[in-house]
Amino acid sequence: MARRKRGIRFWMLLLLGLALALYIFYTELRPTVIFGLRDDYARAIPFQKVPTGLKSLKAEDCGACHREIYEEWKTSIHAFAYRDPFFQAYWKKDDNIWICLNCHAPLENQQPTLIQDIPRNRVERAVQVPNYRFDPEFQAEGVTCAVCHVRDGAIWGPFDDSVAPHPTKFDPSFRTTQICYRCHNVVSGPFQFYNVGPCGTYAEYEGKFFMQERGMICQSCHMPQVLRPVADGGPIRLGRRHLWRGGHDPEMIKRAIAVQVTADPLEPKPGGRVTFRLTLVNAGAGHKIPTGDPDRHFTIEFLVKDEHGKIVHHQAETMGRWILWQPVIVEVYDNRLLPLASREYDFTYTIPKDAERWIVEARIRYHILTDGQHEMLRERYGLTADDPYRFVIYQRAFPLDQTLAVALQRQPALQFGCAVSVEAGRTKGLSGTS
Repeated sequence: MARRKRGIRFWMLLLLGLALALYIFYTELRPTVIFGLRDDYARAIPFQKVPTGLKSLKAEDCGACHREIYEEWKTSIHAFAYRDPFFQAYWKKDDNIWICLNCHAPLENQQPTLIQDIPRNRVERAVQVPNYRFDPEFQAEGVTCAVCHVRDGAIWGPFDDSVAPHPTKFDPSFRTTQICYRCHNVVSGPFQFYNVGPCGTYAEYEGKFFMQERGMICQSCHMPQVLRPVADGGPIRLGRRHLWRGGHDPEMIKRAIAVQVTADPLEPKPGGRVTFRLTLVNAGAGHKIPTGDPDRHFTIEFLVKDEHGKIVHHQAETMGRWILWQPVIVEVYDNRLLPLASREYDFTYTIPKDAERWIVEARIRYHILTDGQHEMLRERYGLTADDPYRFVIYQRAFPLDQTLAVALQRQPALQFGCAVSVEAGRTKGLSGTS
């Protein structure tokens, strides 16, 4: 009996010890957010005063003179950085933790609290006080003009000879990738084992071909060059569109990839076997694809359809990052494509003997998040049901008969590099595909 009591006591103490260890681990060691802190984004951008000659820091007031730039900004994901429904749902899931605002509404003017201290770099334990200068309307502008361009009572920009009704200052970082670094290079924290951090597009940037040989920087694709007056009535300059098309724009994703499909044999017959090979190339992005949020991924699919369009066979593979979130964050593996890298996907199918007018459809879809995550955010965290989160970025049908060779020949030639060029202002609108 005594031995039994000692055994029970041992297991109770062991369970109590494990429970205590887990409590200490989750409350004292493991961060509650999925990224770490770095000095330049651990705090909001300091409070900025309105430069002399301006009414306010609001984008609309900047747009009084910089009309075309303002109209472009209004269509951009930067303008929706705070209001974006995906951000709002994920932020609610994370208990509206303050650190997210340092990229989604980065100016101290836009934030309801001021951070006094961050003990042991534990974000959830930050000492906060109310910000009496907080402007909720300004917060809703997200990454607004002043986030990049207003510092120390002046408008900072890429030109060293500006003449304006307000103070200006030349900042060479606007002509480099450094201007993107603060928010597009979020790092890992303790007990987080990502390869490049959770949102590390900047760290993924490949400089050999795109930068060294073609002279391209982030802005080359995401802010295409344009000849136009920077301000109404000003001289024509070589500036940039303020569009920042990227991971939320299916047209931008389409421009980043190149796809080629081959088949063997070229003239398949009923009852025979045919093998398709889809080659997917990261032909236009200077970073891995997909990039940014670790939930983003591609699915590469082959669908066999009969003469009525009914799917009779389906094969799918996934490209992305696979991450274990508990008890520590570990990136299990990453099969995304580096710049100019390619991957082949094979599909073999035996054609039924009675098949007529059957096709194989090759399809690539881009997902901002998984179906399960979308359902969870919609049901529990207020994401609206009709927000698109997956897009078809490639789709082509190939006949399973002797006309297959002709269909393969009609594919467009592979193109490499971001398809941007200098354009005259007011000629192509704001489609983001210029």
